[in-house]
Amino acid sequence: MCGIFGVYGHSEASNLAYLGLHALQHRGQESAGIVSTHGGKMYATRHMGRVGEAFDQKTLARVPGSNAIGHVRYSTAGSSELRNAQPFSVEYQHGSIAVAHNGNLVNALEVRRSLERQGSIFVTSSDTEVIVHLLARESGGDSPERLTRALAQVEGAYSALFLTENKLMAVRDPHGFRPLVMGRLKDAFVFASETCAFDLIEAEYIRELEPGEIVVVDQAGMRSLKPFQPAQPKSCVFEHVYFARPDSVVNGRSVYRSREQMGRELAREHGVSADIVIPVPDSGVAASIGYARESGIPYDMGLIRSHYVGRTFIEPQQSIRHFGVKLKLNAVREVLEGRRVIVVDDSIVRGTTSRKIVKMIRSAGAREVHVRISSPPTTHPCYYGIDTPTRSELIAASHSVDEIARYITADSLAYLSPEGLMRAVGAPGGRGFCDACFTGNYAVGFAQDGVPTDRLRRAGRVSGEHAPTPGQPTGGEPSPATPPKAPN
Repeated sequence: MCGIFGVYGHSEASNLAYLGLHALQHRGQESAGIVSTHGGKMYATRHMGRVGEAFDQKTLARVPGSNAIGHVRYSTAGSSELRNAQPFSVEYQHGSIAVAHNGNLVNALEVRRSLERQGSIFVTSSDTEVIVHLLARESGGDSPERLTRALAQVEGAYSALFLTENKLMAVRDPHGFRPLVMGRLKDAFVFASETCAFDLIEAEYIRELEPGEIVVVDQAGMRSLKPFQPAQPKSCVFEHVYFARPDSVVNGRSVYRSREQMGRELAREHGVSADIVIPVPDSGVAASIGYARESGIPYDMGLIRSHYVGRTFIEPQQSIRHFGVKLKLNAVREVLEGRRVIVVDDSIVRGTTSRKIVKMIRSAGAREVHVRISSPPTTHPCYYGIDTPTRSELIAASHSVDEIARYITADSLAYLSPEGLMRAVGAPGGRGFCDACFTGNYAVGFAQDGVPTDRLRRAGRVSGEHAPTPGQPTGGEPSPATPPKAPN
């Protein structure tokens, strides 16, 4: 859950990086950083907080030059503190290099332990630092060759930008879990997690990087390398469901249109008599519009979202904890009172927020509340770069739809089917997408005592009754939680 941006060959590289990161702010709000190169030297500025808080004219003046990479962070590996803020920048035997990484390495702990036994000293708790250490140990060949050998030793998700004194290298893992796109701004090359960053700086979108591709840009121009063994593409479908901005293009498809189509599919699968369709803003807006258009039921804004509330709200006393959702959302009584309401949201994780939203709608006078979710039940955690709770905390992992409906106090609850989701993103049969959070079908194995399960199988160290269940992460995950108590 991070955003990366890079630019090569523009006199205002750092200013462009600032704007690009601003457009990618939804991908991470914990920290922001920019690293640039100028006159053969590397300059860096990293700060906790959002882009607008982290940078001003003075801080941007500290990162001069025509080449820069930037990063906004939401931690999935490593704690939220300044030492983990990216891009990381180091000096090593081949000069200077900086890296900005979006994704999650499933064998990072195994590799880190091995490096520490050999004398490596780590200064962060981020999995990204593993890549830096592996790269520093490589000798011989040019920087793309050394990068290829380093990345061959890690497994999992990585869309990353690497900046040296004279090169910018963009790379996407062989499965293509996380998005990465490239574009042009006059004579400069630009790279970003999403196309919405190009819209802001008025850059031309060229294409997505292919899974397993490395794009190298230097004074000689741009060249593409495909040094990794081919793997089945597994782009994250949750980017279309929730994470990407709706005005972005992901996998060659408009995110807004995907979400609108999810709503249409949901209306076909789970229609219900009602007076209005409302979204849970902002992520449910496009799907609720699709639901309304397909069902013929009027669309309205029954919930208003405050845009001045951050991702995290620290509540000082137990007595006012219930105000958390009310700070972000408020019901419009004039829209809801006396109505049968269909409320559309993108997902249900623990169920606690949905329960508060339904009660808020009822308190505003709604006669019935029917909840429709524009994705399948989230039953498994993501290990490839989106921060989700453990399986024991996911309500759909251990409860039926009817049980969840009772818990959130809805008159009815229905989810989009996996087949409907794949139709909505233009991939009938699910080819090319990772949907492990809905199905448990993980493309890359997970660590058992620090060793990936697929590697253990190849080595013959797990088999038969002791082998991990296919698609099920190992490592002693807690058993499903006790069902939530139904309301009185």
